Amino acid sequence: MSKRILIALTSHDDLGGARKTGYYVSEAAHPWHAFREAGFEVKVASVLGGQPPQDGYDPDDAAQSAFLASDELRDAGRLADLDGRAFDAVLFAGGHGTMWDFPADADVARIGREVYEGGGVVAAVCHGPSALVNMTLSDGTPLVAGRRVAAFTNAEEKAAGVDEIVPFLLADALVAKGARHEPAPDWQPQVVVDGRLVTGQNPASATPLAERLVDLLK
Repeated sequence: MSKRILIALTSHDDLGGARKTGYYVSEAAHPWHAFREAGFEVKVASVLGGQPPQDGYDPDDAAQSAFLASDELRDAGRLADLDGRAFDAVLFAGGHGTMWDFPADADVARIGREVYEGGGVVAAVCHGPSALVNMTLSDGTPLVAGRRVAAFTNAEEKAAGVDEIVPFLLADALVAKGARHEPAPDWQPQVVVDGRLVTGQNPASATPLAERLVDLLK
């Protein structure tokens, strides 16, 4: 039976009044391509449903263009309407928009918990690990407690010029919940696998993260 993967996207489009934001297209498109190449079934959904706001789109990237034209994105629904237990894995794609809606959204936390407690893999890349900040298991334990993780670093946030715009620094927030953050140099690929938790540091980590996730599911 084919594995089922959920790609979860932000619905938030405002970068603290500085500019528009959303999900970083490559961080959804490159994994989507890898999952389909592996023969997996892919579902896309966002916090509010409908067409999620985009950031960082490269029209010269064939995978991104294909993803934006895909049935999966066109048929994207709401996370609230999905049962995490129906999926073998969930990938929380990044983009600065996630920093505003992922941590506070009850369905983001629920989906991740249902996937994980159902024996599936929880993955997140770049700012996607903001979904993990307030995600707990059924006993109230933070999912990341005692776990090794990668995520967008404080240094990368400062280099991007938004360290004083984002509502919090992601790496610090994960460490505060008991995670062990393992950074690589700025903008270099970094994927950390800790059991059924797979995290990546930045956009360059999206493809290698997807490859690791495919290996785990196969």
